[in-house]
This record gives sequence, C-alpha cells and structure tokens, in this order.
Amino acid sequence: MTTSHENELIVISGASTGMGAATAHELARRGYHVLAGVRRSADADTIREEHVEPVLLDITVPEQIEALVERIATDPRSRTLRALVNNAGIAVNAPVETLPLDQWRRQFDVNLFGHIAMTQALLPFLHDSTGRVVNISSVGGKIAMPTYGAYAGAKFALEAVSDALRRELAPHGLQVVVVEPGGVQTEMTGHGIERAKTFVAEMTPVHRRRYAPLMQAIINQATAFTTSGVRAQAAAVVIADAATTPKPRARYTIGRDAAMMTRLTRILPDAVLDRVSAANLRPHFPK
Repeated sequence: MTTSHENELIVISGASTGMGAATAHELARRGYHVLAGVRRSADADTIREEHVEPVLLDITVPEQIEALVERIATDPRSRTLRALVNNAGIAVNAPVETLPLDQWRRQFDVNLFGHIAMTQALLPFLHDSTGRVVNISSVGGKIAMPTYGAYAGAKFALEAVSDALRRELAPHGLQVVVVEPGGVQTEMTGHGIERAKTFVAEMTPVHRRRYAPLMQAIINQATAFTTSGVRAQAAAVVIADAATTPKPRARYTIGRDAAMMTRLTRILPDAVLDRVSAANLRPHFPK
C-alpha cells in the first residue's frame, strides 16, 4: 500500500500481543512502516506483515536498544522516525508490605526506566523529524488501588516524566502525548493475575491472614474488569490517533471507566475516593 506515510517509521515497544500488536497493525494499515518491538523470535513470526517489521527488543537490555538505534540510523530507504510509542509493560500486584524489593525494581525497570532509556536513545531522530513521543500510561497513573502500589507508582512516575518532557520539548516543536487506558482485553492483565496468585501462595502465614482475602478480591475484580473491557483493536485506534494526528491533546483516555476515574480524581477529596475504591472492591471479596 503506497501512501504519503511510506517514508516514515514508527517504533512501538511491547508489540508481541494485545494493544501493542493491534497498534502496530493499525499504524501499518495507515501506511507507516512500523518497527515492532518483541521479546521472542516466535512473537516476531506471529506479528510480521507488510509494513510491520519485528525487532527483538527488551527495553531493559541496552544492547537491544542500541541495535534498534543502528537499524533506524541505517534504514535502507532513509526513512524518518515519526513517533516512538512506549507501550511495553508488566503488571505486578501485591500489598506494599509483602512485595519483595526485587519485584518493585523489576516493575520500575520495565514500566518507567525502560521507557526513559528508549526515549533518550531515539530523541535525536525525533529532533531531526520534529516527531512525537507517546507514553502508554494507565488509569493507574491517576489513582492507586489496593495492591497496585508498584504498578501505579511506576505509572504515576511515567505521568510526571511525560509532563516534564512535554514542557522541555515543546519549544523545539516536538510533542509528548500520554494515553491512559482503563480495562482492556489484553494478555498482560491475565499474566498479572497469575503473578498475583503466585504472590499469595508465597506469602508468610501472617501476611496471608492479613491480605489473602484482599488479593482474591483484586483478582476477581481484575478478571471482571478485563472481560468487560475495551477490545485491543479499539484501543489501538486511540493510540494510533495519538501518534499521528497533526494536533494531539496532551492526554487521551481509553474506555469509559478510565475517562470517569480520571475526572473523579480531579474533583473528589481523598477520603471520598477511598470510599469509592472500597465500594467498588467490596462485591469481589470471597463470600
């Protein structure tokens, strides 16, 4: 397919499955050449199609980021980099008291520091093209539910970094956009649920007495949340728009739940938000 975008590249991390894969295909459909970051060769074989070029990319591995930089710098058609979509992520849920520090560090390495590393590495190309950074945050970047301390902490930090970066780059003509999904039908949530079950099994007896009912409620809520969530293809349209529309907003939400919760955090006091959170979670506790 020949379009006016055939000489523009877009990089997206975390493109093996879910929103990332759907976004890669949506951008390709619009005529961009997508460098789709995947962590395994098998995932590369699954996602590859016309205008979607898989690249092995773990954003916590500097050598793989360096290889991506080399791929862009030596593009055979001298294509320019239109946008970087920082989408890779993992979900780790457990109470603050129980989550091991190495899991906190892993969460921040992937959901924050990896995105910063990607942004620093690719900004020289984006300066040349007056391009754009799109950071995939979450409704968890606006409100932290119980057991979401590590995940929300990284997303809150990503929101802050995005604000700083947007204000730093605006005088140079570059744009920074944040996308805040709510419930989306993706594999990542399923992986997070399985990790949560593992954390419960590994808790001390004391911690299990304190937190096992809460963890089960969170697992039940996440399962229901995902089942009723937005399809990955619908989320991809929003992300692709954020990456390519001529005059983007600073933030986009995905799903009515995200739109509602982000508004509530701006107008309700903390005590009321605590009650709303508890009321939403109450039906999911084991009987």
